[in-house]
Amino acid sequence: MNYRILIVEDEDHIRENLKLNLQLENYEVIAVADGAKAIKAFKEQRFDLVILDVMLPEMDGFDVCEQMRLDDLETPILFLTAKDASIDKIKGLKTGGDDYMTKPFNLEELLLRIINLLKRSSKNPAEDKFHAYEFGGNTINFVTYEAKSINGDVKLTNKELKLLKLLIDRKNEVVSRNLILQTVWGYDVYPSTRTIDNFILAFRKYFEKDPKSPVYFHAIRGVGYKFADK
Repeated sequence: MNYRILIVEDEDHIRENLKLNLQLENYEVIAVADGAKAIKAFKEQRFDLVILDVMLPEMDGFDVCEQMRLDDLETPILFLTAKDASIDKIKGLKTGGDDYMTKPFNLEELLLRIINLLKRSSKNPAEDKFHAYEFGGNTINFVTYEAKSINGDVKLTNKELKLLKLLIDRKNEVVSRNLILQTVWGYDVYPSTRTIDNFILAFRKYFEKDPKSPVYFHAIRGVGYKFADK
């Protein structure tokens, strides 16, 4: 399996050189130049590691890290920045970073840190026994973030996949809203119940023959949500 790395770096020469060197190490690399693009890519794709600069246009790397952690608590984030003060390193780790390295940097050291973070990460899908699930003519692939459904192929988001996995892990059980929020969002600032309802509506659209008369995805008013499958 090729690991996928997201580089967030606004200096063109650093970004392109880093991308090239990582590709030479057989990593699959996506590189962006600002925080907004980084957050969009992170929400829409699967990454095994993020390399994040701090001094970015419009939104700094600390804010980007905090936003990423609202979606995902597991993917390793390595700060790579010229800001070398102790207070910056502490802030980077407090906002959710797993490692902090300063520029100018030694490439060999960076590559070793990347390897160590990937080894420690629990996000390696190859180690997940739950690779795919089939029901009612639908197949969800938890490695590729794709689903083949009776209504067409679907590219799933990170949160959609997490919620699907939670519901399927507990199939035929009612899963409480609080457990969903803790597992899928993981932070104290939770979205509204309506947000979860919208995910369930999306799942019905993807996977049900008749979304208005669902067989698999149910909202139990005042209690929680259930995936039903024999």
